[in-house]
Amino acid sequence: MQLNIPDSQQKRILIAGSGFAGLKLASKLADSKFQVVLIDKNNFHQFQPLFYQVATAGLEPSAISFPLRKIFQNSKNVFIRVAEITGVHPERNEVITSLGAINYDILVLAMGVDTNFFGMKHIAQNAIPMKSVAEALSLRNKILQNFEDALIETEAEKQKALLTIVVVGGGPTGVEVSGTLAEMRKFILPKDYPELDFREMNIYLVEAGSRLLGGMAEKSAAQAEKYLAKLGVNVICNAQVSDYDGEKVSIHNSIQIPAKTLVWAAGVSGKQTDGLNPGLYIRGNRLKVNAFNQVEGYENIYAVGDNAFMTEVKYPNGHPQVAQPAIQQARLLARNLKRQQQNRSMKPYTYFNKGSMATIGRNLAVVELPFVKFYGFFAWLTWMFVHLMAIVGVKNRLLVFINWFWNYVTYDQSLRLIIKPFVKSEK
Repeated sequence: MQLNIPDSQQKRILIAGSGFAGLKLASKLADSKFQVVLIDKNNFHQFQPLFYQVATAGLEPSAISFPLRKIFQNSKNVFIRVAEITGVHPERNEVITSLGAINYDILVLAMGVDTNFFGMKHIAQNAIPMKSVAEALSLRNKILQNFEDALIETEAEKQKALLTIVVVGGGPTGVEVSGTLAEMRKFILPKDYPELDFREMNIYLVEAGSRLLGGMAEKSAAQAEKYLAKLGVNVICNAQVSDYDGEKVSIHNSIQIPAKTLVWAAGVSGKQTDGLNPGLYIRGNRLKVNAFNQVEGYENIYAVGDNAFMTEVKYPNGHPQVAQPAIQQARLLARNLKRQQQNRSMKPYTYFNKGSMATIGRNLAVVELPFVKFYGFFAWLTWMFVHLMAIVGVKNRLLVFINWFWNYVTYDQSLRLIIKPFVKSEK
């Protein structure tokens, strides 16, 4: 099977991945003098910052996903193929995919990262991560099914374990999902399951570091922890989850928490691409790149976003693995590739930190901008506006806004559906 991309006199730029970096790069090169081939295992772009709202029944998956072909339907130089990259032959300028081989003039790796379970097999088998829409939907199914099972469970301890949720990782994702679950426990679940005593539902947020939100200021972290405590979340810092068998969460091999749900938001790692120099991968499987996002040792191979490890004086350990560096790198790379085509010199990348933010619940958020930090209701409104504007597609923005408005006014959600995968029965 082949990718069946037409030959062209234009230089072919092959972009692997349609996350924030890959999508921005392809958009900036659409209708350019390049032939752009965008390869991804999905036929849609996923808005990762709101995965947790899919997992907690606040949004449908379609509200934060956007078809790639819809985005580029008027760009005649952009070709989309649903496939996975399995390797690369730099000496032949060739990429190997699940659909076959394809040549390139310029290769850009923007495949993002996956969940890092740090080699703990039991946790990998039994915990639920949130690095895709499918995983977020799986978590939603798991949580809701546990409540259904709790209704018919007669043993008090087993019922309590079904109601208990442990979230591992005190970054924005862990903080946001914990806060949302706590609000569901207060406003929504008692109405859906009046037979259950939700005073028995415990939500734990476990962080291996000394505080939450390690990428933000200590004051912001303290404020976030204060908000979570107000919502009744049990925050445990300086604690490393060491095992999980599906029934009990082990912390430091000594503390055990009976829980049927473990949400893993504790780390990420890239995937090594066969054929590239393995010595270029550093911690977290990020590829070493120079200031132009060129992979070291390769003239026509680039890496952007979470894949790329680029150092600056302010960022000796690389840039934060969040959306803004990915978008900024992709935007500059598009300009540099056009400059290169015009025999002009490329410009080096410098990260401009626009700030960080996290929402904890209704009217509760922390926001850090380059010039000011603020918390509470106005921070919550700021968080909503920024995320709403970042979503691809006017229709998707409208759907998200309607859902948020409805949830805010009614203190309710209407998306608590257990959607199971279809399994064909054998006759």
